[in-house]
Amino acid sequence: MSWQLFLSAVALMLIFEGLGPALFPKQWRAYLLQIVQTDERTLKMVGIILMLIGAVLFHFVQPG
Repeated sequence: MSWQLFLSAVALMLIFEGLGPALFPKQWRAYLLQIVQTDERTLKMVGIILMLIGAVLFHFVQPG
């Protein structure tokens, strides 16, 4: 994997991460407050599930 591809992926992630607060700041704040009140086990499971989905998606979009 080239550095260009890696940095492109990071840039795209930052763009998507910035959409929520830029377009819907009030809802984004409420969402963050809800996350703060969520127990650690639930947050950990959500993180693991998101990583697995990302890994599977990454696997299928790789050329060759």
